[in-house]
Amino acid sequence: MNKLSHLDYCQFLLVSQINYTQTYFADHSEQLSHDRINRLMRGNKFTSRELRQMVRKELVLSEDGYILFDDTVLDKNHSFAIELVRRQWSGNAKKVIKGIGLVTCVYVNPDIDKFWIIDYRIFDPARDGHSKLDHLLDMWQSNLYVEQLPFRTVLMDSWYATMKVMKAVEKAGKIYYCPLKSNRQVTESPADDYCRVDALSWSAAELEAGKMVHLKKFPKGHQVKLFRIAVSTHRTEHPDPAQYRTNWVGIHSGLGVVTNDHSQDSSDATRIESAIRWKIEQFHREAKQVTGLEASQCRSQRAQRNHIACAMLVWVRLNQLAQDAHTNVYQIKQDLLSNYMRAQLRQPSISMLPA
Repeated sequence: MNKLSHLDYCQFLLVSQINYTQTYFADHSEQLSHDRINRLMRGNKFTSRELRQMVRKELVLSEDGYILFDDTVLDKNHSFAIELVRRQWSGNAKKVIKGIGLVTCVYVNPDIDKFWIIDYRIFDPARDGHSKLDHLLDMWQSNLYVEQLPFRTVLMDSWYATMKVMKAVEKAGKIYYCPLKSNRQVTESPADDYCRVDALSWSAAELEAGKMVHLKKFPKGHQVKLFRIAVSTHRTEHPDPAQYRTNWVGIHSGLGVVTNDHSQDSSDATRIESAIRWKIEQFHREAKQVTGLEASQCRSQRAQRNHIACAMLVWVRLNQLAQDAHTNVYQIKQDLLSNYMRAQLRQPSISMLPA
């Protein structure tokens, strides 16, 4: 009997269309039992290291690259016994749900308009005591000093627009763009009182070129460039750069976008820079829909971690195939069904009888 490995489980996730459970895997395998698959997933430890090793071979690097940070929640709202599940805010559901928190890091090459997931962390403070900010900074250190990836700009959600993160980016000599929550306290002058960012007044020139502000609790004299970005309630599935004026920035996080690039003097350019952050949302959606990322029903936290690790590897493989075929990951999965349909029409397994 051949030794079962995580690649066999990845192969199952790669080809399955609607069901990603161990039971479904065993039911459709001639050699594997549910118990054997369960032992694989509970008895091994697959981590983000495998992802980094795999994706490093696929990355096309750029000195003008982007590093994106964000988090998502794997919906387990109907779960009662999965160990990693905790109640937490879901930006997608716009409410607190039961789920597994995932902090992710994506690399974008703007020269060829391609992106890759390069790292992730599972939010499990009850076991490791780490916050989402801790996970972000851990991935930041890894990308900067271990992987040593070339990049110029960091994009992140308002949740991560903290002094610790922003100062870390500045210390590394990189540029950041991040939205601010509408109640973030800022001041335009040391002589002025702090006020909410959404209470600032804007001249026509400032709306176009931005203004310098100081964020509350930041060191004295520290300034960032603040831009007011138009809020839109419309979100396209695949925004065109020409539509970046209103499609993305501000939907989740209010009106203000700050950058440490003091030379930036264009609100339109800031919109375009910030809108690249949509790529990480695209990754979250694709991974959930085509790899079964949030579909595992295993109770064991180790099995859940291993399922997530395998799903990440599967997305990398699908992304590679999609890039080679100049299509998207959805089409790659759909082609499996298309091949099945063609085969069935040529030689049906079930034949229709005449009336």
